[in-house]
Amino acid sequence: MKLFVLLASAVCLAMTSIAQDDTTSGKVDTIKIGGMIIIKKDGKDGKNRNITFSNRRRNKSGNVSTNWWIVDLGFANYTDKTNYTAAQQSGFVSPAFGSKDNLKLRTGKSVNVNIWAFMQKLNVIKHVVNLKYGLGVELNNYRFDDERVRFSKNPTTISIDPALANVDKNKLAADYVTVPVMLNFNFTPGGKRGFGLSAGISAGYLYSARQKIKDDGDKTKLHDDFNLDKWKLSYIAELNLGPVRLYGSMATKSMWEKSLDQTPYNIGIRFSNF
Repeated sequence: MKLFVLLASAVCLAMTSIAQDDTTSGKVDTIKIGGMIIIKKDGKDGKNRNITFSNRRRNKSGNVSTNWWIVDLGFANYTDKTNYTAAQQSGFVSPAFGSKDNLKLRTGKSVNVNIWAFMQKLNVIKHVVNLKYGLGVELNNYRFDDERVRFSKNPTTISIDPALANVDKNKLAADYVTVPVMLNFNFTPGGKRGFGLSAGISAGYLYSARQKIKDDGDKTKLHDDFNLDKWKLSYIAELNLGPVRLYGSMATKSMWEKSLDQTPYNIGIRFSNF
């Protein structure tokens, strides 16, 4: 290792050395290699030379920053403004549904997990105003409080099945490939743990949906789109509080193509570098 350093120093000395005179200590040679500085200085006796290595970090930030593999952990829910009388008449919901209580979710059991392959931040104004965008997947699990909810397909219907009254778990999963775009305001540019906020919009495409029922260790899954809207457009926001990052999203309309008027929203913690 020492031999390698000495050889590298000799080559760099021949190419990019800068000589300066020091009246008290003798000749000083300074070599700059990227972020490293090599200083060769004569000793007081004029014979021995001291070699010093130091690292120099660049303070200037690039205009584009990339953060790979970001994870969100939060809660999923929806606001329900469905006219259940009209939904029953359409045949999408069975007459057994008396109100929105039958499709009420379990708070704390309905979860949202987002995995972003990457997010980039593009400097717009002095690293204070930035454009932030990325690509990833949104995984939403809606856990029903009434375990008797059953989905059927061909045609899609939602009914109440008494046989499911005592199951361990009953949930609807809806997963989207999503592209978020936000305007980011960084109030502490240059800081490792910044303070700021972001707001914008995201577009998602439904690539998988299923009902999962777990009863006495046995799991059954029914895969279908269940008349969920293929596209999901959401308002999104992010709050940076030093080491803590919070996120939230609210869809612009119902998650269903017909009959049900349920608008999903998510809120949680983001594990990200910026």
